[in-house]
Amino acid sequence: MKDYLHIEDVTKRFGETDVLKGISLTIPKGDFVALLGPSGCGKSTLLKIISGLETETAGRIRLAGEWLAGVPAFRRDIGVVFQSYALFPHLSVAENVRFGLDMRRMGRAEADERVREALDLVKLDGLGDRMPRQLSGGQQQRVAIARALAIRPRLLLLDEPLSNLDAILRKSVRVDLRELHARVGATTVMVTHDQEEAMSMADKVAVMHDGAIEQWGSPEDIYERPATAFIGTFVGNPPASLVTARRHLSGGWSVGESAWSPDPALAERLDRVRNLEVRLGLRAERLDLVEHDAPGAFAAELTSSEYLGGERLLHFLVEGHRVAVAHAGAVPAIGAVVGLRPRAADVMLFDINTGLRIDTQ
Repeated sequence: MKDYLHIEDVTKRFGETDVLKGISLTIPKGDFVALLGPSGCGKSTLLKIISGLETETAGRIRLAGEWLAGVPAFRRDIGVVFQSYALFPHLSVAENVRFGLDMRRMGRAEADERVREALDLVKLDGLGDRMPRQLSGGQQQRVAIARALAIRPRLLLLDEPLSNLDAILRKSVRVDLRELHARVGATTVMVTHDQEEAMSMADKVAVMHDGAIEQWGSPEDIYERPATAFIGTFVGNPPASLVTARRHLSGGWSVGESAWSPDPALAERLDRVRNLEVRLGLRAERLDLVEHDAPGAFAAELTSSEYLGGERLLHFLVEGHRVAVAHAGAVPAIGAVVGLRPRAADVMLFDINTGLRIDTQ
């Protein structure tokens, strides 16, 4: 079903503030979707509206062919995993998992089978008698997921599910969640502010900004073809750097106070831009270190260096712009001036006023 979850022009207003501004989204059955954006962009509010914990001001939502207006949360058959896990400390693991089944007055035999099945799915079989305090953070998170899956939900909602885990455990559980989704196939919507989580786990990503969806697509599309400068500088590790280039009426370009002669292929792309100024979006792994006066390069001063194992992340200052470069070779001395040459086909161009991507390819 291509429109298993259909969100149509949903708006949410608190007082005079529009937290959601006409959100529309269609999610096929079985997809894993991430709502990605900074704090305050409205993603958690949208999740609460889908679950029935919050009511939309306008718009409507359909799930598996059923319009949800007026349907209370406990009748929507939606499993929700909260950021805090919300486990009952006085109940065992098995009792926590069967809580939703007891609320539905399910028979003991069927409920016991559902609990066993859910704990097996999250690789916690044999731990049903333990108390939450006896579990690690990652195990507690799995209990919360098992509880949500035990009711066999029509939709699974994850609200910042990894934010309470340490960095190493977060990466491990991220893989576990993706593998679990592959086994179960539940349609899943996850809220996160962590672009690495969204890009590595989701089939599709909705990037939200200021109460609206700024781009919707595959992780590859969003990384390679960001629709706006905001998305370019939000997605990526590190995110893209922005440098402003200015066209001279007499011909040629400059970056800040310095003249710049772009590579011929990039110059051809820039010639199609009508604005006098354009923002260049530069990915750290797609910039080359060359001599400071090499053709197509702009002069850059090295300000700091981070050792990341197989490579370093070098931080440069280019006429007031901060630019990051992933580099595996010899590292210049701090304060050295070198050339940074962007690869023509990989430079992203953004409108200086609107922030929208300019497609010149």
